Amino acid sequence: MAGERAGLYEMFDERFRTGRCMNGDAALEVLYTGCRWAEGPVYVPAWRQVVWSDIPNDRMLRWDEETGAVGVFRRSAGHTNGNTLDREGRLITCEQGNRRVTRTEHDGTITVLAERWEGKRLNSPNDAAVRSDGSIWFSDPDFGLTSDYEGYRGRKEIGANNVYRIDPVSGAVSLAADGLEAPNGLVFSHDERQLFVSDTRAGRIRVFDVRDDGTLSDGRVFAEAGARQHAHFDNLRFDEDGRLWAAAMGDGVHCYDPDGTLLGRLRVPEPVSNISWGGPKRNRLFITAETSLYSVVMAVTGTHPTGPGRRPWLDA
Repeated sequence: MAGERAGLYEMFDERFRTGRCMNGDAALEVLYTGCRWAEGPVYVPAWRQVVWSDIPNDRMLRWDEETGAVGVFRRSAGHTNGNTLDREGRLITCEQGNRRVTRTEHDGTITVLAERWEGKRLNSPNDAAVRSDGSIWFSDPDFGLTSDYEGYRGRKEIGANNVYRIDPVSGAVSLAADGLEAPNGLVFSHDERQLFVSDTRAGRIRVFDVRDDGTLSDGRVFAEAGARQHAHFDNLRFDEDGRLWAAAMGDGVHCYDPDGTLLGRLRVPEPVSNISWGGPKRNRLFITAETSLYSVVMAVTGTHPTGPGRRPWLDA
């Protein structure tokens, strides 16, 4: 029955049940609370830790899977937002306040990957995705420029909110997608032939075809908030069965069939910002929501944020 509730889970389509999306933990586990606005969780297999951002407090935190301990990973962190891993297991970070995208090397040093496009400063990079060719794609809305709460009030030099691509060889930053109100979360499909982008202010998720040369075409709407007006989409992740899971601020975590049907949702007591799969089996969904980091162990398995292909640091 559409709208059927079962504690943590709410079903809108029978496929949410038959696809095992309602199996697993019956309740969320609170791993930490005490943030001002938590975002950007990423599971780092080599460390068995989750690293995430506490944007207004200008710090990055880490939760240890073995001990449950939480500590500061980096303070005065540039009001970091989204985090992911590259093909070598290095941390890719969108520094919203510093208006740049960086990489944390294995020795802890920081390399700046992008801070300008056509000579103009970026707005406030938000989220990033890594393709199997090593290219890094990131969204650049203006959230960090509108006030001093999550960054620094500032001038928008580019004059638009876009998605960009960093070339894996030259490091050149090129425009990937424009015409978006506020691009936010982004993720590649299993075959990397499509890029899904949440457009937060527009209340929709868009999907683009990825050409052989790495450029995008045929942007179209995959899902809209519609009647669920509180569903302001943030970041996105896929599971191994091709379902798209979306952080929907004010409406929990949404689960979409590949055909765009909203199958169900996870009910979260705080506004959800971001999600990320992790754990040894990649069946643990980590959720950042306003003040807290939550997790739920599920019967479905998530894909890795760096997409298909062998990753020696993870698959060996």
